Amino acid sequence: MARPKLPLVLTGEQRRELTRLVKAPSTPQKLLRRCRIVLLAADGFDNDKIASELSTSPPTIGLWRQRFVDLGLAGLKEAPRPGRPSRLDPGKAQRALSEVVQPPVGRKRWSCRSMARHLGLSKDAVQRLWSANELKPHRTRTFKLSNDKNFEAKFWDVIGLYLDPPVRAMVLCCDEKSQCQALERTQPGLPLGQGHLQTRTHDYYRHGTLTLFAALNYLNGKVIAQRAPRHRHQEWLRFLKLIDEQTPRDLDVHLILDNYATHKHPKVMAWLKKRPRFKLHFTPTSASWLNMVERFFRDLSEDVVLSGSFGSIKELADAIFAYLAERNLQPRRYQWKAEGHPVLEKIRRARKALAQQ
Repeated sequence: MARPKLPLVLTGEQRRELTRLVKAPSTPQKLLRRCRIVLLAADGFDNDKIASELSTSPPTIGLWRQRFVDLGLAGLKEAPRPGRPSRLDPGKAQRALSEVVQPPVGRKRWSCRSMARHLGLSKDAVQRLWSANELKPHRTRTFKLSNDKNFEAKFWDVIGLYLDPPVRAMVLCCDEKSQCQALERTQPGLPLGQGHLQTRTHDYYRHGTLTLFAALNYLNGKVIAQRAPRHRHQEWLRFLKLIDEQTPRDLDVHLILDNYATHKHPKVMAWLKKRPRFKLHFTPTSASWLNMVERFFRDLSEDVVLSGSFGSIKELADAIFAYLAERNLQPRRYQWKAEGHPVLEKIRRARKALAQQ
């Protein structure tokens, strides 16, 4: 007869943390499996069923189940292993961790080797210390916080269109991708093959640029596009007329735009005033991430513009519109799924942290 198992009951906080670790892309696979073991055990599954589900053995399930019962979340971490005591000077180890945020004079950051020379340690010892404490001075992230005084009002205006689109209306995310460069590589590269990467030369001939105006239909993923040599109000007005021609006249058209002056030119606004079915929704200043057409521009750049070699602006334009024609046959919708309040809370925390610097 099998030994009776102690019931495994999770608190709300424990379940939320385990679920977060399971969903987080950076969670190590060992810890991910242990979290799944505990969650399944808490849902009433026996060890054999969990072992079958996770492709492991019942003794392994029993081990981590018992570890969690005894130690809670801390029991899912690796236990200390026996071995030779560390000979690393504790004072130097502490300095390697504390001084990493204070770059040397004339430098922007420490490297493993420069810190090792500074403290008289090996570069491997410094690397292990930084890795164990999640310190990565070689990496940075870019950010941009909007200073728009009407940020929240504009934010909810745009988010409202995504989360609750109006009935009998179109939602078009509009913008222009300027400076699309027609670059011709000076030498042909090697194609992708087994055992080696695709290659391309770093130098090129530049044959000019074009501007692409695009309107992404948020509801079905199709794109209305037009090329232009520049991106003045004249070209923008010409593109609005194209949208007017290619959309059903009995539908309202909600345009999501950034605050570029071209979009608000007096002649543009006069034209729009005569066509009340067009409704304008401006994203906050420095918040282009709210406009879903930017996601399409990223795909266009990676799939066509950056990876190609073009002998003329016409070749670039032909490649772009061939891509658009193929994409519109089987459009892929970019869908906004984030709730508004968590996004705003994250922005408030960022502003608070920035104010404390």
